[in-house]
Amino acid sequence: MAESPNPVDRHVGIRVRMRRQELGVSQSHLSGKLGITFQQVQKYEKGTNRIGSSRLQHIANILNVPVSFFFEDAPGQFKASGKAPSSAFVDEFLADDDGRALVRAFVRIRNDKVRHTIVELVKHIAERP
Repeated sequence: MAESPNPVDRHVGIRVRMRRQELGVSQSHLSGKLGITFQQVQKYEKGTNRIGSSRLQHIANILNVPVSFFFEDAPGQFKASGKAPSSAFVDEFLADDDGRALVRAFVRIRNDKVRHTIVELVKHIAERP
């Protein structure tokens, strides 16, 4: 039986996918720049394969972010106060196609009352069994 991906590897992969998609870069394009197969990029993004430090630096350069970007709010990190940061659920939400579509549509709503009503509706639906 296969092991679950390490939470940090999964987080880093989610951040790679999020940034890649933010820039409109395909897995094939990224893999070509890295000299690997797009399947390897898929494994990195799922967290099933770890990304080595030099490869992560190369990905960061291609995606135009510092390496630290991939570790922001990673599980197990502690803030200066000694408290663990909030969950990385926002990153996971934005890595999902439905999550991104929902956010894009929501931010286009200009009427504050309508936005508030939608938030209340979603909260109500989420509380139902």
